[in-house]
Amino acid sequence: PIILVHLLSRNARDQLSRELSALSINIELFICLSIFLIIYTSIFTMNTQLLLAFAGFALLAQILVSFVQWLRSPLRSVPGPLLARYTDFWYFHRLKQGKFEKVNQELHEQYGPIVRYGPNRYSINDAEALKTVYGHGTQFQKSEWYIPFQPNEDQWNVFSDRSIQRHAHSRRFYTNAYSMTSLVNYEPYVDDCGALFSQRLSEFAKAGSTVDIGHWFQCFAFNAVAMMTYGKRLGFLDRGEDIAQVIDNINKSLVYSSLTGIFPSVHMYIAPLVTGITKRLGMGAKMMYVIDFTAQTIEEERASPKTVIKVKGAEDGAAVGETFLTKFLAKHSSNPTEFTNWHLLIGCASNVFAGSDTTGISISAIVYHLLKSPDALAKLREEIADFTSRGELSQAPTFKESQKMPYLQAVIKEALRVHPAVGLPLERIVPEGGATIGERFFPAGSVVGINSWVHHRNTAIFGDDAEKFNPDRWLIENEERISVMNRNWMPFGLGSRTCLGKNVSILEMSKLIPRLIRDFDFKLEGAAATPRGAWKTRNAWFVKPKNFHVKVKSRMAGN
Repeated sequence: PIILVHLLSRNARDQLSRELSALSINIELFICLSIFLIIYTSIFTMNTQLLLAFAGFALLAQILVSFVQWLRSPLRSVPGPLLARYTDFWYFHRLKQGKFEKVNQELHEQYGPIVRYGPNRYSINDAEALKTVYGHGTQFQKSEWYIPFQPNEDQWNVFSDRSIQRHAHSRRFYTNAYSMTSLVNYEPYVDDCGALFSQRLSEFAKAGSTVDIGHWFQCFAFNAVAMMTYGKRLGFLDRGEDIAQVIDNINKSLVYSSLTGIFPSVHMYIAPLVTGITKRLGMGAKMMYVIDFTAQTIEEERASPKTVIKVKGAEDGAAVGETFLTKFLAKHSSNPTEFTNWHLLIGCASNVFAGSDTTGISISAIVYHLLKSPDALAKLREEIADFTSRGELSQAPTFKESQKMPYLQAVIKEALRVHPAVGLPLERIVPEGGATIGERFFPAGSVVGINSWVHHRNTAIFGDDAEKFNPDRWLIENEERISVMNRNWMPFGLGSRTCLGKNVSILEMSKLIPRLIRDFDFKLEGAAATPRGAWKTRNAWFVKPKNFHVKVKSRMAGN
């Protein structure tokens, strides 16, 4: 077929392309069943060999369609894996393996700053592209990959909403609750969780047991964000358990959404099947646990509003006792037509779903890289001891105190550079009229994206040692270089799509890390403990650590 297509005239190729494009609609119906079975087995860890063979016909059919379309593409010279030229199954397969952040880096090392990872998917590693693709005012819409992240077909959250105008309209209702001036509202809740976490770590130290500290960091993040959102804990840190298997089901949801997003047109067929199966397996109630908890707490707050206490000198009318829920309820009461019950419900629930994973992963990354870099750990301990001796660091560190600690902030920034939570390209669609990116013109409809795991290792931006964890890079006396690095630091995204919870996540890290490093020693266990050893991770949108095992020893007097 390939030889015959080459021999066809241009008009004949165009006609064949149109006919095959129409045929691809029917092929997708077959593909959807194949993809569903593969994703299902990926989630439930069954053998997929027979199912991959079952998908073979769909794959070959799609390759033929894509090949003819590729012949007509002005971007056919963009390099990349051979199979990725003709089918998105290449991306599907590599993403399913759980290491795409590494694969993406290797693609750029092999092919250069612009590479393809699908028939119409292009990964960019170019500093100038950031502003073009993600800058404020950009018309680059989120790609269809985000569709499976929508709660329902006709409902959106701030993350999954692909409409630029609607997203901007919705986001403005939430922005104030996440501002830097609002953080003082939430500090007592983080302190409460920090004290409980320290208690748990002291128990581990006395027992001398090995613990999966990554799991406990996520438990801390769950409790902290729940306290800030609802004013009460979900119980993860109290019991050390995955309550109602929420964490496990969030992981499964990420696997489903990240894989299905590659073939969004089949999501409408797969989603009802997944819903039916989860209900039969008793997973439906578990997956709705946070939503139900949120709805119940909203009704409780409406029936008996909490008392808030004004903070002396606080900016923006901040008050201790205020939560995201109380702020959102006030917004709903003042404007119920625009800030609806749906905005209220999904705003609170999204805090827990998104905030717990990203913050838990980031805290894990900070501690892991400190343990693998003894010199950096010693410098941070020295700074903590210095601030403590001067009376400038409380037992429960305040956010204001932590912001004055330059090495602490450099450690946080560097850990999130080396290990950003998100490990896939942030896909956007080139708008009408096309765009020039990295000296190449991309026609409208092309899907382009920048992966922070790739961009953060750009040596032209971050130096020849960009692959290494080096907090000192943020403390050099070169303001211009620091400014360039800051502009290209993107663990929370960029522009109008910057993660709403960025400041809240930084609040949690800034308060917890000095407390942990001051009060406890952590010793890596297993393969990661060796000089050349490394922890294991899995990438399904978030790059999560697996079996981050340590032993804990208390540094506090009397322990």
